[in-house]
Amino acid sequence: MIFRFLTSGESHGKCLNAIIEGVPAGIAIDRNFINSELARRQVGYGRGGRMKIEKDEVEILSGVRHGISTGSPICLEIRNKDWENWIIPMNSEKVELTDENIKQIEAKKIKNVRPGHADFAGALKYNQLDVRNILERSSARETAARVAVGAIAKSILKEFNIDGLSVVTQIGNIKSNISENIFDYKEQIENSDLRVWDNSAYEKMKTEIDNAKIQGDTLGGAFRVEYRNIPVGLGSHVHWDRKLDGLIAQAVMSIPAVKSVEIGIGTAAAYTPGSKTHDEIFVLNGKYIRKTNNAGGIESGISNGENIIVNAVMKAIPTMLKPLNSIALDSKKEVKAHFERSDTCAAAACAVVAEAMVAIILADAFLEKFSHDSLSEMKNNYKNYLSLINER
Repeated sequence: MIFRFLTSGESHGKCLNAIIEGVPAGIAIDRNFINSELARRQVGYGRGGRMKIEKDEVEILSGVRHGISTGSPICLEIRNKDWENWIIPMNSEKVELTDENIKQIEAKKIKNVRPGHADFAGALKYNQLDVRNILERSSARETAARVAVGAIAKSILKEFNIDGLSVVTQIGNIKSNISENIFDYKEQIENSDLRVWDNSAYEKMKTEIDNAKIQGDTLGGAFRVEYRNIPVGLGSHVHWDRKLDGLIAQAVMSIPAVKSVEIGIGTAAAYTPGSKTHDEIFVLNGKYIRKTNNAGGIESGISNGENIIVNAVMKAIPTMLKPLNSIALDSKKEVKAHFERSDTCAAAACAVVAEAMVAIILADAFLEKFSHDSLSEMKNNYKNYLSLINER
């Protein structure tokens, strides 16, 4: 990959960090835009108490000068406001083992694992007796850093008039109607705390979440991510690890709780005949057009000029007020799973994270295709490429 990033940090540690490599020189980087993207991730009916504590804001530590990228690695930091309550239990330095400090550390130790979380497999894999050493990093809190990175990727795509949008299509048993063009409803979606544009579905979804909360349960959901103004030719058919749809699927599947990713019509292709699956090609005023987009904008790993459409499903969150049966790792006794502050439903937040992850993959594919040293070089290459395409 050219656009590469690493994140670090724990859920209740000092901060989250991200280091991004491959951002061309000359890209406008707006801290306020990154913060607005972080705010979108924190919105959502059914979110838990953590969102009342944190108001995520980014600090740009390197790679940007006077609001413009320099071509050097960019370092981002997001402080955890809740850190002040975890200074002793989560301190990276040795702490004095006073009675009070020991009491605080012991109070935060976790031995009762949660089914469906990383607790059990992670504790065994890394030989940890305190499950907190696993859950602090496997927590979805890490996705705040990904959204910040996604904002940088979006800043690159924005230079080429490429933008994206996410919309929630289902929560629990309640499905929302899907607009043929979700961008027509962007304002409604962005103003909805469930990221839906269908008002009738919205009220039913809220009731579904309320009922789950009363029962001490949690809910999953489904969402769509769509990007438009994508040129033909991103990705490649020549190797498995260069296929655009494969890269997008892996990126979205890497989000905690995501269990299914589809491009275009996805699983519906299993029962749809070829005559109704494949998007016929026509010519209108000398330009290639399609009347359908079942392929989701990607054919054989290459973008075909149509909108990129990704549908995904997240499972219900494993941390529940009414915990499931589980085991204590230290005693192997059957116990109730650990409960820590949790959301009832986070489908809207997950959709925003997926939007960021898709932007990262598209930005990387764009840089691979059109150079990555400077914005001016990219724009020249892009202009020449479009001229070539238009002549075909």
